[in-house]
Amino acid sequence: MKEARSSSWSDLLPEILGLVLRRLPSLADRVRLRAVCRPWRSNAQLDPLPPLLPWLTLLDGTFLSIPDGKIIRMPIPDKGFCRGSVDNWMFFVHNSDGDCSLMNLFSKATLNISKLDITWLNGNSRYYNSHFYKLMAPLPLESSPGSLVALEGGGRLRICQPPIAVDLWLHLDDITFFNGKLYGLNGNVLSIFEINYGLNGKPKISSVRCITSYPTFTLRPPQPLPRTCLLLSYLVECCGRLLMVKRMIGCNPEIKPCPLESDRTAGFQVFEADLSTKPGQWICVRELGSQALFVGMHCSKSFPAGECTGVEENCIYFMRDYFPANLAADPLSDSGVYNMKSGNIKPLLSETAAVPQHRGGQWRPTWIFPADAM
Repeated sequence: MKEARSSSWSDLLPEILGLVLRRLPSLADRVRLRAVCRPWRSNAQLDPLPPLLPWLTLLDGTFLSIPDGKIIRMPIPDKGFCRGSVDNWMFFVHNSDGDCSLMNLFSKATLNISKLDITWLNGNSRYYNSHFYKLMAPLPLESSPGSLVALEGGGRLRICQPPIAVDLWLHLDDITFFNGKLYGLNGNVLSIFEINYGLNGKPKISSVRCITSYPTFTLRPPQPLPRTCLLLSYLVECCGRLLMVKRMIGCNPEIKPCPLESDRTAGFQVFEADLSTKPGQWICVRELGSQALFVGMHCSKSFPAGECTGVEENCIYFMRDYFPANLAADPLSDSGVYNMKSGNIKPLLSETAAVPQHRGGQWRPTWIFPADAM
């Protein structure tokens, strides 16, 4: 009788290894698996995998994995403060002179952007006013480092082709690229920006056109709101659709000693831009299908949901991104997962995750979407 041949873990079939990897949506877990042996590292690159769990930047310069609650520390530029993000690229302001850059958190590739005219925060304001930094790019910056970058903040829209930049003064609630074109939202009115190049090769905004009429819809929160209400708006591209997300936050300024503790998100409503008519119209969206939305003042993105990604479908993930200028706030104090069907809100972190201790800091809360490690 022949003796059974013993096998090692390195002999694990690539098909089985792939099944295991698809059940590991955490970047740290995938890195650990690939580090077991060379065959595993090699075989782990054979098949495409679901996207990794998003991260949330914390104010102290660390990162929080969603929804497992793991704290991640990554090398960052010296004296750099995060003010926004584009996928896995982070926008850093380095000093009070306005020096800033974009850095890929994983490859460490860097793009320098011309100095910003920094307007410091108004300490008397209860909410943000001049640091609403939002960056967008029409193409992935990894494959197109010379791509245009749109930066909105402090009432200024800046179009950059690093390191060249051009400015336009106007008020916007949010911006995004959709089908290669730049759109801006002011209230409920959507505008499109035509971008051309001058004789000197600098990008310039040649025209701004309003392409939606002022809508007549009424926002209906799933639960009653206090008399004081904060309304935030986000633009998100989702599966070939341009969406406007309205966030309704109830506030009670009479709460003592800190009224900010009472601010809570009551619900969301989502609208799709129908650009087939002139002017365009906003159409109410009842469900997101197999997608989830991650929304924030500094980064918003649609994300494929499902069991393998650890993200719930037909839901909106949000954090506290409206903290006041004169007070560091906990991004988790008004955060959660809003279910589009039921209208219910549950905690952003899973039940087994430990809630991180809030330490304050100078970073801004934004979403990071990690690239898979090879």
